[in-house]
Amino acid sequence: AVACPNARVINFQADGSGMYTLQALWTMARSQLKVTVIIAANSKYQILKLEQAKQNLPLKGTAASELTGLGKPEIDWVHLATGMGVEAVSVDTAEGLVKQLRHGLTLDEPFLIQANF
Repeated sequence: AVACPNARVINFQADGSGMYTLQALWTMARSQLKVTVIIAANSKYQILKLEQAKQNLPLKGTAASELTGLGKPEIDWVHLATGMGVEAVSVDTAEGLVKQLRHGLTLDEPFLIQANF
Protein backbone atom coordinates (compact mmCIF):
# COMPACT_ATOMS: atom_id res chain seq x y z
CA ALA A 1 0.00 0.00 0.00
CA VAL A 2 2.89 2.35 0.71
CA ALA A 3 4.80 1.38 -2.43
CA CYS A 4 1.73 1.62 -4.69
CA PRO A 5 -0.54 4.28 -3.16
CA ASN A 6 -3.00 4.18 -6.08
CA ALA A 7 -3.58 0.43 -5.77
CA ARG A 8 -6.11 -1.11 -3.43
CA VAL A 9 -4.56 -3.80 -1.22
CA ILE A 10 -6.49 -6.70 0.30
CA ASN A 11 -4.98 -8.14 3.48
CA PHE A 12 -6.46 -11.50 4.48
CA GLN A 13 -5.39 -12.95 7.80
CA ALA A 14 -6.71 -14.81 10.79
CA ASP A 15 -7.28 -13.28 14.19
CA GLY A 16 -4.34 -15.05 15.81
CA SER A 17 -1.78 -13.63 13.41
CA GLY A 18 -3.61 -10.32 13.47
CA MET A 19 -2.85 -10.03 17.17
CA TYR A 20 0.85 -9.93 16.31
CA THR A 21 0.40 -7.02 13.88
CA LEU A 22 -2.40 -4.99 15.45
CA GLN A 23 -0.42 -1.75 15.30
CA ALA A 24 -0.56 -1.91 11.49
CA LEU A 25 -4.17 -0.68 11.71
CA TRP A 26 -2.97 2.57 13.26
CA THR A 27 -0.35 2.98 10.52
CA MET A 28 -3.02 2.38 7.85
CA ALA A 29 -5.25 5.05 9.40
CA ARG A 30 -2.46 7.53 9.94
CA SER A 31 -1.21 7.19 6.36
CA GLN A 32 -4.72 6.79 4.87
CA LEU A 33 -3.61 3.63 3.08
CA LYS A 34 -6.08 1.98 0.73
CA VAL A 35 -6.11 -1.39 2.48
CA THR A 36 -9.10 -3.65 3.02
CA VAL A 37 -8.37 -6.03 5.88
CA ILE A 38 -10.35 -9.24 6.20
CA ILE A 39 -9.94 -10.92 9.59
CA ALA A 40 -10.95 -14.59 9.67
CA ALA A 41 -12.17 -14.63 13.26
CA ASN A 42 -11.83 -18.29 14.24
CA SER A 43 -10.90 -17.44 17.87
CA LYS A 44 -7.69 -19.48 17.95
CA TYR A 45 -4.00 -19.42 17.27
CA GLN A 46 -4.14 -22.05 14.55
CA ILE A 47 -0.39 -21.80 13.92
CA LEU A 48 0.22 -22.91 17.50
CA LYS A 49 -2.03 -25.91 16.96
CA LEU A 50 0.03 -26.85 13.90
CA GLU A 51 3.26 -26.51 15.88
CA GLN A 52 1.80 -28.62 18.71
CA ALA A 53 1.02 -31.35 16.20
CA LYS A 54 4.53 -31.21 14.71
CA GLN A 55 5.99 -31.67 18.19
CA ASN A 56 3.54 -34.51 19.01
CA LEU A 57 2.12 -32.49 21.90
CA PRO A 58 -1.42 -33.05 23.14
CA LEU A 59 -4.01 -31.16 21.09
CA LYS A 60 -6.88 -31.72 23.50
CA GLY A 61 -7.36 -30.80 27.10
CA THR A 62 -7.56 -27.63 29.16
CA ALA A 63 -3.90 -26.63 28.81
CA ALA A 64 -3.91 -27.02 25.03
CA SER A 65 -7.17 -25.10 24.71
CA GLU A 66 -5.94 -22.28 26.92
CA LEU A 67 -2.69 -22.01 24.98
CA THR A 68 -4.30 -21.80 21.54
CA GLY A 69 -7.70 -20.25 22.24
CA LEU A 70 -8.57 -16.60 21.74
CA GLY A 71 -12.05 -16.76 23.21
CA LYS A 72 -11.53 -15.56 26.78
CA PRO A 73 -12.33 -12.74 26.18
CA GLU A 74 -13.51 -12.69 22.57
CA ILE A 75 -11.55 -10.26 20.40
CA ASP A 76 -13.71 -7.49 18.99
CA TRP A 77 -11.89 -6.44 15.84
CA VAL A 78 -14.46 -3.78 15.00
CA HIS A 79 -13.73 -1.92 18.23
CA LEU A 80 -9.98 -2.42 17.93
CA ALA A 81 -9.99 -1.05 14.38
CA THR A 82 -12.26 1.91 15.06
CA GLY A 83 -10.19 2.74 18.12
CA MET A 84 -7.22 3.14 15.79
CA GLY A 85 -9.13 5.19 13.23
CA VAL A 86 -10.11 2.45 10.78
CA GLU A 87 -13.73 1.99 9.69
CA ALA A 88 -14.80 -1.59 10.44
CA VAL A 89 -17.74 -3.99 10.26
CA SER A 90 -18.49 -7.52 11.38
CA VAL A 91 -20.15 -10.11 9.12
CA ASP A 92 -21.55 -13.57 9.81
CA THR A 93 -22.29 -14.83 6.30
CA ALA A 94 -20.52 -15.18 2.96
CA GLU A 95 -23.10 -12.83 1.45
CA GLY A 96 -22.32 -10.21 4.07
CA LEU A 97 -18.62 -10.59 3.36
CA VAL A 98 -19.14 -10.06 -0.37
CA LYS A 99 -21.27 -6.97 0.26
CA GLN A 100 -18.76 -5.41 2.64
CA LEU A 101 -15.78 -6.33 0.48
CA ARG A 102 -17.40 -4.56 -2.46
CA HIS A 103 -17.92 -1.53 -0.23
CA GLY A 104 -14.36 -1.61 1.08
CA LEU A 105 -12.91 -1.73 -2.41
CA THR A 106 -14.56 1.61 -3.21
CA LEU A 107 -12.92 3.49 -0.34
CA ASP A 108 -9.80 5.66 -0.40
CA GLU A 109 -8.98 4.76 3.18
CA PRO A 110 -8.47 1.59 5.24
CA PHE A 111 -11.40 -0.68 6.00
CA LEU A 112 -11.60 -3.83 8.16
CA ILE A 113 -14.07 -6.71 7.89
CA GLN A 114 -14.31 -9.18 10.77
CA ALA A 115 -15.54 -12.43 9.19
CA ASN A 116 -17.12 -14.65 11.87
CA PHE A 117 -17.41 -17.94 10.05
